[in-house]
Amino acid sequence: MKIQSERVWLEGGFYPARITVENGTISDITPGLGATVDYDYGTRRIIPGLIDTHAHGAWDYDTNENDPEGLRRWASHLPEEGVTAFCPTTVTDENATLLTALNNISQVMDGRYQGAEILGIHLEGPFLSQKYRGAQPEKHIRPASVSEFQAFEQASGNRIIAVTLAPEEDAAFALTRYCTQHGIVVNMGHSDATFEQVLAAVAHGAKNVTHVYNGMAKYVNREPGLLGAAFCMDSLYGEIIADGIFVSLVSAANLFRVKNEDYLIMISDSMKSKGCPPGRYMFGGEPMILGEDGATRRENGVLVGSTLRLNRGLYNMVERAMVPFSAALKSCTLNPARMLGLDKRKGKLHCGFDADIVVLEDDYQVNTTFCKGVIAWSRH
Repeated sequence: MKIQSERVWLEGGFYPARITVENGTISDITPGLGATVDYDYGTRRIIPGLIDTHAHGAWDYDTNENDPEGLRRWASHLPEEGVTAFCPTTVTDENATLLTALNNISQVMDGRYQGAEILGIHLEGPFLSQKYRGAQPEKHIRPASVSEFQAFEQASGNRIIAVTLAPEEDAAFALTRYCTQHGIVVNMGHSDATFEQVLAAVAHGAKNVTHVYNGMAKYVNREPGLLGAAFCMDSLYGEIIADGIFVSLVSAANLFRVKNEDYLIMISDSMKSKGCPPGRYMFGGEPMILGEDGATRRENGVLVGSTLRLNRGLYNMVERAMVPFSAALKSCTLNPARMLGLDKRKGKLHCGFDADIVVLEDDYQVNTTFCKGVIAWSRH
C-alpha cells in the first residue's frame, strides 16, 4: 500500500512524500509525489500516530472495571482522535478490584482487539500521598510495597509498563529500584516530596512527573518540591494535561518553554465519561459529575479527570498556547515512545517502524488513522 501527501511530517518538517506500507510496517519513504498510489491525501498533513500514556477510560469504560468488551470498545474508538497506542491507567482502589482489573487488561491484550495498540498498563497508585491524593480514594492509599506490587505484576501477566507513586512514601526507594531494575517506568505524582527527595528518587531510577502542576505542592522560593524538580531537571520527563482546564494554557506554555522539548509528554488523563453525555459517573468507587466544560468533578467540586481528545490537545498547545508544532507533536508521539523504551518502532514516520499514521485536517480534526497499516478510522 502506498499513501502520499504534499505535507508528510519527516525529520521536523512537512515535505511532499510517499509512504509504502507492508505487513503493518513502513517499508519505504520516498520524497516527492507519484502518479500511482492507493491513497492521495492532497495537502492534508500526515503525522505519526499519537500515543497516550495516561488515560483511565472512555466510552463508558473504566480501567478498574472487569469489562473486556469495554476495553475493546475504548481501543476501537481511540483512532477517531488519532491515537494509535495507549496505556490503560488504573486508579487507587482495594486490592481485589485492582487484581481483577489488571487481569482483565492482560486477557484482552492476549486476545484479539481492534484499534489502538495497548502498550502496557500504567498503575497510578495506590502508593501515593494522602495530602495530594486529589480525587484518588483516600481509604485505599498506602505506602509503597514491593511484595504488593509483585502481586499486581502477577495479576497483570507482567504487563505493567509504568507506575505512579509518591517517592516520599517509598521507603529507601525500594519499589523505585525494583521497577527500574525490571524495566518499568517510575512516575512521581500525587506527592508532597521535597526537592531533595525527588532528586534521590531520580538517582534511584525515577524518570517522569505525573501530570505536572496537578497533585503536588505549589512552587515556592524556599521549597521547590516536585514541581520545581520538573522544571529544572533536564533528564526528567513531565506530563501535561493539555485541556486548558486542569492546567492553564499559560502554565502549559511555560512548561514547554522551561523544559527540553524532548522530555514533555502530553496526556489525556481521560475518564470513562469521555465520549459520553454530561451526567453522573463513577471513578474509583466514588461518584463524579461530567460538566458541559468536559471536565469531571467530585460532588464537592474537586477535579477528577479530563475528557480530552489528544488531537484537541495538539490544537490547544499549538494554536492557543503558541507552542511550536514540532515540540507539541513530539510530546504525544516520539517522547512517550522514548520514555517507554519503544522508540525503535513507535513515535515517528520512519522505515521499519509500525505504520501508525494519522491524516490530519488543518483544523486538527482527524481525517484517517492507520494502526499498523490498517485503516482504523476514516471520516469518509
